[in-house]
Amino acid sequence: MPSTTVLPFKALLLDMDGTLVNSDAVVERCWREWAVEHGLDPVEALKVVHGRQGYATMAVLLPDRPMELNHADNKVMLARETADTDGVVPVPGAPAFMAALANLPHALVTSADEKLAQARMTAAALPMPKVRVTAELVGASKPDPEGFLKGAAELGFDAADCIVFEDSGAGIAAGRAAGMRVLGIGPRAGAHDPTALVADLTQVRIETAPDGTTALHITA
Repeated sequence: MPSTTVLPFKALLLDMDGTLVNSDAVVERCWREWAVEHGLDPVEALKVVHGRQGYATMAVLLPDRPMELNHADNKVMLARETADTDGVVPVPGAPAFMAALANLPHALVTSADEKLAQARMTAAALPMPKVRVTAELVGASKPDPEGFLKGAAELGFDAADCIVFEDSGAGIAAGRAAGMRVLGIGPRAGAHDPTALVADLTQVRIETAPDGTTALHITA
């Protein structure tokens, strides 16, 4: 029988790619090409691209490369990814989940920059959260917790009162480093010990008690 986990919260911090939006097709197209251009095995490269900003992924894949070259390549990569929305779709359950969340404290915390976030949320027909922490607003990429801590601070809540939604190892590590509980979304998340794990957002609902407290009800 399915089991239900209940996690009370005051605010939710949502990753985008792989969590709300399935952009794997674009990510794989762009990063495969980049990997081949730099003499790397694209299959191995794709194992580390999720969750980080592009320059940080490049630093992992080419550790001896000057960082300024990574930042330059990342600008090109962001422009390509922003222009390519073919195959970008919502994660199952995301439209209903975002509708249920509309009047509750939440923020988008993504390794995408503002333009890429807007492009992908629009392509997936999902509402853009008013509060968002995009790549331009942090000094360090996930797995550093800076983005999640900034999101919580902007919403006005302590880390312990927030739940992070993430699909990647880097993102889950960032949420845990921020002192937050993490709901893992999808197959990539399972290997990284999130607080709870679901296949997609159809397994998550939000319930508000008569006293106004809110909780995730997770069925797995």
